[in-house]
Amino acid sequence: MDNPITIVFNGQDRQISAGLTVEQLLQEAAINSRFVAVELNGEILPRDQRNQREVQARDVIEVVTLVGGG
Repeated sequence: MDNPITIVFNGQDRQISAGLTVEQLLQEAAINSRFVAVELNGEILPRDQRNQREVQARDVIEVVTLVGGG
């Protein structure tokens, strides 16, 4: 892992490669991004920004799975 950075991912410290986008992080974590909401540093990150926003050191990312039901 080149130039690792530390983030908080779903409540756990995690080291990742610098330069990953949020979408790439989801892929690396084997999370289907179609069915989740992503909170980045306390704010919901719009789906259309996930490929643009690079993860920064000390970012706090929470991923919530969307569940249907009645």
